[in-house]
Amino acid sequence: MADENYTLFTDFIFLGFCVRKDVQQLIFVLFLLVYGTTVIANLGMILLIKMDPKLHTPMYYFLSNLSFSDVCYSSTVSPKMLADLLSEEKKIPYNACAIQMYFCGAFADVECLMLAAMAYDRYVAICNPLLYTVTMSRRVCTQLVAGAYIIGLVDSAIHTCCTFRLSFCNSNVINHFFCDIPPLLALSCSDTTVNEIVLFTFVTCILGCSIVTVLFSYSYILTTIFKMNSAKGKQKAFSTCASHLTAVAIFHGTLLFMFLRPSSSYSMDTDKMASVFYTVVIPMLNPLIYSLRNNDMKDALKKTIGTNLCSV
Repeated sequence: MADENYTLFTDFIFLGFCVRKDVQQLIFVLFLLVYGTTVIANLGMILLIKMDPKLHTPMYYFLSNLSFSDVCYSSTVSPKMLADLLSEEKKIPYNACAIQMYFCGAFADVECLMLAAMAYDRYVAICNPLLYTVTMSRRVCTQLVAGAYIIGLVDSAIHTCCTFRLSFCNSNVINHFFCDIPPLLALSCSDTTVNEIVLFTFVTCILGCSIVTVLFSYSYILTTIFKMNSAKGKQKAFSTCASHLTAVAIFHGTLLFMFLRPSSSYSMDTDKMASVFYTVVIPMLNPLIYSLRNNDMKDALKKTIGTNLCSV
């Protein structure tokens, strides 16, 4: 019996943020505003791209899928976190914990791969503009987006199954605010060596492929831009890449900090703060970055607002 997988608990309890009650209420208001902004900004961007024919291009097709991923990603964590900030007992059923882990992992992978697809799109647009419509056809774009979702869903299913085959027999208190893999591995009374190897391997492959794609794409992009004779052409090329580079730097920088820091400096409190950033803050920042730094998006927004005002 000792070698069998089992659990003595039907619920897990989140430790959450170890702060005073009045501070928790302040955090609740702040995160509620962030989550509300995330949902409104991302859904607004999807709607804007759908409404404006000028934005029916591969670049904005990927951007609308990134926005959809951001809404889903944030919604797997934020509603439960907000409810727990106002609750005395922060319980989550065993099955609900598995579901939360699955969708959170899946949409994190999708976001990572979508940023890589967008980097490839910018590479083709700037380095091979004459072949852009052929290379980035609707079929190719659909395949890239579908591939990102398939890889994300399969990868997350592997991690979730591996994690919930472990035994949790000593404690059901998770030192986190959502069902993430590392705190659950720390909680398990089983041998987690295989889980750690699988986690490291898949994270390295997906994150590594995304980063390599971005680096290679932008190395060619920068080489092409510097060869341009027109200052206006250089400025336009830089402006189309600036928003994407900012989003990539924030998202990948946070993930690299999470997974590449030395184990001697690991702290669950630091892990929680970093997790807040990439599960709650980044999904809100992406639409703001793309809308504030993108002239096409600003023009489409002005046009839509102007049309609506005239029709009233």
